[in-house]
Amino acid sequence: MTEALVHFLIIFTPWAFGTTELWSIWTMNIAAYALGGLLFIKWLIRWRTGFELIRWGKESRTGEILAIREKSFRVFTLALAALTIMVLTYCLVSASNARATYLSGQQRFEYHDYIRWLPHSYDSTSTWNALWSYLAMALVFWAIRDWTLGRTSRELRETQLENRAAQPGFSTSAFGPGFSSPPQPRQRESIIVPSRLRRLLWVLCINGALVALEGILQRLDGTNKLLWLVEPRFNNTAESQFGPYAYRANAAAYLNLIWPVCIGFWFALNNHASLNNASGRRLGAGSHVMLLPCAVVMAASSIITTSRGGALTTLAMMLGATGVFLATTRRESTLLRASILGTFVVILGLAGYLGWQQLRPRLEMAPLDEVGQRSEIYKNAGVVSRDFPLFGTGPGTFGSIYQLYKDPIQVWAAYAHDDWLETRITFGWAGFSLILGMLSLVLLGWFFGEGISSPPGFVAMIWLSLAGCLLHAKFDFPFQIHSVLLLFILFCSLLFCLSRKNSTPARTRLQHPSGG
Repeated sequence: MTEALVHFLIIFTPWAFGTTELWSIWTMNIAAYALGGLLFIKWLIRWRTGFELIRWGKESRTGEILAIREKSFRVFTLALAALTIMVLTYCLVSASNARATYLSGQQRFEYHDYIRWLPHSYDSTSTWNALWSYLAMALVFWAIRDWTLGRTSRELRETQLENRAAQPGFSTSAFGPGFSSPPQPRQRESIIVPSRLRRLLWVLCINGALVALEGILQRLDGTNKLLWLVEPRFNNTAESQFGPYAYRANAAAYLNLIWPVCIGFWFALNNHASLNNASGRRLGAGSHVMLLPCAVVMAASSIITTSRGGALTTLAMMLGATGVFLATTRRESTLLRASILGTFVVILGLAGYLGWQQLRPRLEMAPLDEVGQRSEIYKNAGVVSRDFPLFGTGPGTFGSIYQLYKDPIQVWAAYAHDDWLETRITFGWAGFSLILGMLSLVLLGWFFGEGISSPPGFVAMIWLSLAGCLLHAKFDFPFQIHSVLLLFILFCSLLFCLSRKNSTPARTRLQHPSGG
């Protein structure tokens, strides 16, 4: 049931027009609450029965070094859980201790008595809505982490067989004639890429590629209706949209989150296949070869959107990805390294063919149009930030409070087009520091934690994906779009499940007599 809900969220959120409407936001929230309910039930069952979940990373916990790592990561986990509760409590106190409520129908603020030295909000309605969404995101993070670290029934059986093989007097007669031990290839592959993680990433990559492909077809068709169904209220021209997203920059941010992980996933599966069977050494053998076309379509589409921020972020990420793979494939074959570089060349070629003619004039006019308008937003937002430094104006309140700071002739802005600045305005330095602490723990968890042993190259591509979104957030608002924020939280959860390979002596391995 957990896996079904996780896959539903992955598929639903981008296709529901980016999850920007009230109905789609609450559909996502309810699914997240259901995930949290399942997690609570699992915790309750484990507590009542004394059942201990056999997780990845706990199968070889021997020796002083691993004991220290286990203790340090427990501190990391508890600290992240504490910060999660603190951020949600911060939002709850801000909403309950509201300084005002914005009445949109009357276009005025209704002021209330409040406690000045506690977090407070200048629009209680918006802060309550933000709280429900942030609660949903928190439940998604912890539910996905708990589910990903668990083992499937097949993986549990393989682990039990491996533990039995390490004991004296182990007999292999149960595996049939001609076997000295159970097969090794599938066992080694499951250790590095567990079944649950593999299925999740497959669903994510294929769904992202379909979103990108649909966006390309919609752009070529020239329609201004999202999914050929709905004409949005804002951004109702074909050039400003892409696929199910009414704003092209949001589509670019979504695709830029997925394609680096897609390439890292392909590299990991290719590496595992080459370790486990001879056919895997042939470049292009295996179903994982489908991941490269998926990555090409997504990366090229982030440029084809003609979003300037999305295109520049994509180019920066491609440079970063090139450096990652050149550094992590020094011992690989020349053909493999050439295939990775060739993939980036194909991305640039496809993007240039389908998107350069539309993107070029937008880059040339950048100082004259939107960037010039945004300078007014940045100037006004800076004043708001200085007026509410500690507790901010309240989570989710930027659109309400901004109209008090703009000139009558200036256009009202729902977002600051700078999520770093907007978060600092709405949460203040007190709440913003808590969020930065959570992000730091997630990014550093791989160095000190325990979990699914993963190679540096794969983890580096997840870091690159998150870094690209954080870079894009400096001059746009991807974190205000629920489908993008959900995907960012999902990758943070997966990253917190990964760890460096254990530095313990190798255990007895189960070998196939043929040498596999």
